[in-house]
Amino acid sequence: MAALWLLSCLALLGAAHGCGVQEIQPIISGYARIVNGEEAVPGSWPWQVSLQSATNSWHFCGGSLVNERWVVTAAHCGVTKSNVVVLGEHDRSSSQEKVQKLAIQQVFTHPQYNSNTVNNDVALIKLATAAELGSTVAPVCLAAAGEQYQSSQRCVTSGWGKTRYNALITPSKLQQTVLPLLTNEECKNYWGDDILDSMICAGAAGSSSCMGDSGGPLVCKENGVWYLVGIVSWGSSRCATTSPGVYARVSLLRPWIDSILANN
Repeated sequence: MAALWLLSCLALLGAAHGCGVQEIQPIISGYARIVNGEEAVPGSWPWQVSLQSATNSWHFCGGSLVNERWVVTAAHCGVTKSNVVVLGEHDRSSSQEKVQKLAIQQVFTHPQYNSNTVNNDVALIKLATAAELGSTVAPVCLAAAGEQYQSSQRCVTSGWGKTRYNALITPSKLQQTVLPLLTNEECKNYWGDDILDSMICAGAAGSSSCMGDSGGPLVCKENGVWYLVGIVSWGSSRCATTSPGVYARVSLLRPWIDSILANN
């Protein structure tokens, strides 16, 4: 009973803190681009961020809003203060959307990030001005430190990444797909010793993240609250839907994330 009570308290905590609960509900048909995904309901992933070049609005990575001043993304995205964070976007080809384009005050990259092994692939972006929260802009909850996940638990990733690996352009509308989680042991059947403790795998079930999705969210729902479990990191160079995508494991990286948020 104590565990159930704790879970219900955590769910209430999520709701009370206003993270991980969206006003606009997603419609997810399971394994229907992302590769082989589907268009998201506009505004249904309000923490989804587009990281763009300030000069030409070129989208190069995703990210997740974790509170009004902070965004989580992948270290390998190489974000700099000359980039911009775009919130509240769905259709990047539309000029009608009420988006927020925010300047970057500072970027914190994990000190143990290794570009060769892609270990600890996480970076935090401090926004120069606070995001205005609303129905299409809202934070996601962070997975708890040390949280364990069941194999085949179904989670969702979203992004504006390529819909096939050799596409010349990325889609203008936000895509989503459902992916089952794998244990790291299961994932090693595909990727061998490349899989490290700081990683979590999902997919190999008919859809996949692809180039341009990097840094974006892999979220899992617990008691009505969405938690950021993974950060899109790496995978098949052809975005093959038969091999799992690899994500930075937020539950392992959470202590570093917390320390940066607390000290800055």
